Formats: sequence, C-alpha cells, structure tokens
Amino acid sequence: MSMFCFQCQETAKGTGCTIKGVCGKTDDIANLQDMLMYVLKGISIYSTAAREKGVENDEVNHFIFDSLFTTITNANFDKNVFVNRIKKGLEMRDMIKNAAEKTGAHFENLHESATWYPKTETEIFEKAPTVGVLKTENEDVRSLRELLTYGIKGMAAYGEHAFNLGHENKEIWAFMQKGLAATTNDTLTVNDLVGLVLECGKYGVEVMSLLDKANTERYGNPEITKVNIGVRNNPAILISGHDLRDLEDLMEQTKGTGVDVYTHSEMLPAHYYPFFKKYDNFVGNYGNAWWKQKEEFAKFNGPILFTTNCLVPPANDAVYKDKVYTTGAAGFEGFKHIGSRPKDGKKDFSEIIAHAKRCPAPTEIEKGEIVGGFAHAQVFALADKVVDAVKSGAIKKFVVMAGCDGRMKSREYYSEFAQKLPKDAVILTAGCAKYRYNKLGLGDIGGIPRVLDAGQCNDSYSLAIIALKLKEVFGLDDVNKLPIVYNIAWYEQKAVIVLLALLYLGVKNIHLGPTLPGFLSPNVAKVLVESFGIGGIGTVDDDLRKFMN
Repeated sequence: MSMFCFQCQETAKGTGCTIKGVCGKTDDIANLQDMLMYVLKGISIYSTAAREKGVENDEVNHFIFDSLFTTITNANFDKNVFVNRIKKGLEMRDMIKNAAEKTGAHFENLHESATWYPKTETEIFEKAPTVGVLKTENEDVRSLRELLTYGIKGMAAYGEHAFNLGHENKEIWAFMQKGLAATTNDTLTVNDLVGLVLECGKYGVEVMSLLDKANTERYGNPEITKVNIGVRNNPAILISGHDLRDLEDLMEQTKGTGVDVYTHSEMLPAHYYPFFKKYDNFVGNYGNAWWKQKEEFAKFNGPILFTTNCLVPPANDAVYKDKVYTTGAAGFEGFKHIGSRPKDGKKDFSEIIAHAKRCPAPTEIEKGEIVGGFAHAQVFALADKVVDAVKSGAIKKFVVMAGCDGRMKSREYYSEFAQKLPKDAVILTAGCAKYRYNKLGLGDIGGIPRVLDAGQCNDSYSLAIIALKLKEVFGLDDVNKLPIVYNIAWYEQKAVIVLLALLYLGVKNIHLGPTLPGFLSPNVAKVLVESFGIGGIGTVDDDLRKFMN
C-alpha cells in the first residue's frame, strides 16, 4: 500500500485507493496532500488557542481554507504546489504559535502535527506516507474524523468563492480550525465527534448562505434562461470549474477582442445571472459533466481555463494538453498557472486570450438549448403557480436529484430514473448531476419545467430554501411532511457538506448513490440510518415504487 484515500465516491472497490487514485493522483501527490492536512491541523491547534485569547490572524485563516481547497478531489495534481504549501504552513504554524504564547496560552501534550518539523525537504517526503487516514486505528473514530474533515473541505471551497467576492464570516473559519484540531484529539468520544459533525452541518448552512449572498449581490438573482449549446465561428476560450469572479475577470478582458467564451460543466449556471448577460461574446455552454472532458476538450480547439476542481489529468498524448490553464486552487504539473488576483485588481488573462486568437473555432458537438435559472428567488416568483399546481394535483411530487456526476456506469441509473418518473413529478436539481437528464426533454407541467435547475453544487442552498419556503406556504410544522423526496448523487467533498447541511436543517430519508461513502464505517452508517433515515439506492423500478408511494 503506497497510499490510502477514500474521500470520493469512485474510490477503488468502494473501500479506498491504495496504489493510485481513481481520480488520477499519484501516490506521492496523495501522500503530500495528507502531509499538508497534517500541517493544517497543527496550525489549527495553535490558531484555535490564540482565538480563545482574542487573537485572530487573517493570513492564517486564508492559508487554511485556500490550502484545504487544493486537497479536494480533482483540484490540484501539482507536486510542487503541495511541497511549497507544506513549507509555508510550517512557517504559519510557528507564527501563530508565537502569537498564542504571547497571550499567555500554555501548551502541553501536543499532538505531533503541532510539533513535528523537518530539517530537510527529504524528511517531508519520508514523513508523508505515515500521517494519513489510517493513522487513526479505531474504525468508527476514523470514520467520523474523516466525515468531519471532508465536510470542512467542502466548506472551505464555498468559503473561498465567497471570499473572492469580498464576503467572509470569521465564525466559519473558527469552526473549520476547531474541527481540524478536534481530529487530533484522542480524548474525544464517538458522541463528541457526532456532535461536531452535526455542528459542521450548521456551518455548512452558514457558508452556503454567505456564498448565495455574495453571488446575488454582485451578479443579481438567477433568472430563467435558455442557454445555447451550439457554437459560433470565432476563436474561443472554455472556462470550467466554479469561480464566478474568475469568469467576471475573463469576460471583462475578452470583450471586444473577437474571442468568444463558453462555459463547461459546473460553470453553466453563470448564464443564469443577469450580470453576465451584458457580454455579447458569452456564447453558451460546451459539453457535459466534468468526466467527459477528455473527449470534448479535444474538439473544442481553443484553450481551456480551470478555475477550481473537476480537472481530469489528460493522457500524455492528449491534443489539448498544451492548451489547459489553471488558476486558484486548481493545478497540474506542466500546465500554465495564472497567478493570484492583486488586491482590488483583476487576474491577468492576457496570455490565454492571445492563445485563443491563434486557434480555430470550436467544433460543434451538439445543437439546441437547455433551460435553467431556478434558484430560490426565481422559484419564489413562481410560488403561486407552483402552489396551485400542487393543490390541483398537477404536481404530486418534487424529487431532489442534486449533486455530482461521475464516470461509473451505475450512474446511468439517474437518467433512467428521471425518464421513468411519473409525469406529475418535478425534479429539483443543482450541481453537475443534472447532465444525466437536463437534455432529455422531459417537458413541463402547466408551463413549469419538469427539471428546475438551481445552478452549481454551490447553489444547493437554494433547494433547501425552496423546501423551507414550501413548508411555510403549506403551513406545515415539519419539512419532511412536504411531497419532496431526496435521491442525491454524490462524488466529492462539497457534496458531503451539502449532505451535512441538509441533516442540520432536519431533512430526513435522504438517499445517496450510486454507492454510500466508503469512509462510513458500519457503525457510523448505522447511526445515520437510524437517526436520519440515510439510505442507498436500489433498482430504478424498486426506488420509484418506494419514493412515489
């Protein structure tokens, strides 16, 4: 076993990748990510103690959530990034330790993550394979620690997007660091860890609310929008990932240049925001979910910009390999990385724009339009129509099919499920899971589309708010009495924080697929089943009978 990772749904055999990640990360990258997590936990021990004494360091806060984002599945595969972050993290740890000690904080019996220091870079590589997940021997404690950690990683991603738009909530940073420190505390019981996991859900709601506010204040409330999926005959840039601020900078710099911009995968919902509709070179969406990028990028012809995770390592002979750029938390060894945004400035995308001008226009892979923009404000605007449809019996069920897409053949379940749903059922979705059914032409119910797309996985908050609003409209005392069922596809750590947020809001009987997380021990899974009704999926026909009852 040269590595161990089970943080994503596609982990090998559903139990853990031990030689190379299914995501494409090599064992050295996996181990360095574990080493970075180890250092972040040490920093968090001191930072939490300093905060209790009234000392908070913004640089430390930013370093922690930014570093956490780089360890999310399919975000960063650049070994040098992790080596440099580990070194920088050790400096940060010393800095915040000194600040804490100046307040009178006293430390004893510290976890090794707070005390270990390498004399050489070689020692980092030697230590890295020894500090990972399996260092926690108790299976249930390990499971809960990782569930908490993955929730925090997802929280970091949402928090960074909000931060990039000038919004932050320092209570969120405080919880993240408290939670990371708690994963090193061997005195905590299973019940203590369960409490922290639920508290993580609370802050998951907070961070998603913060991001929703950041997005809508800057870009307006999403509105019903038809998005073109064909192409024009101009050179173009394809932007992927999730960061809307990066898209804003790119659009400002491409207007009037003759270079078109297309969204890919999770960037599709940018078209729903009024702000971006002013750019006549913002053409449409190209392609499907993240896992199809190898075949689709080869046909795009122009350069591709990754703003966050969902990057799949290209084959060595990939024709598009020299056209991929990364920025933010994303990275891959050999790809050109566009640096950080200067304070009160914009990222410099001039190189990728110049590259696009040398390329032919994209090859068309499909034609038509897809409809989205059903975030909470838009759905509230349709509330009377929706309520009337429910009261009349035209709509019998809402089915939340949010979450992630992935490569496994078993995910064809979601396309079949959507197609076989009764015609009086409406799908509520967010995230790239929608690519399994958003082009199936499922029709509408009295003008209400049967697929209501709220946006990115970042916008899953909208689905929770819609449910709570419907509960209020129908005068119910429990959100679980609504005609809503939850059949959610998951893949990575942002889906974990969405799940924990839903649990915190009291939502029960959520079904996860295509498999339950490999990091849930049998006992922890039992707690989730007994306390919250968490379940897996079966066959489409069996599940339809169960959900539509």
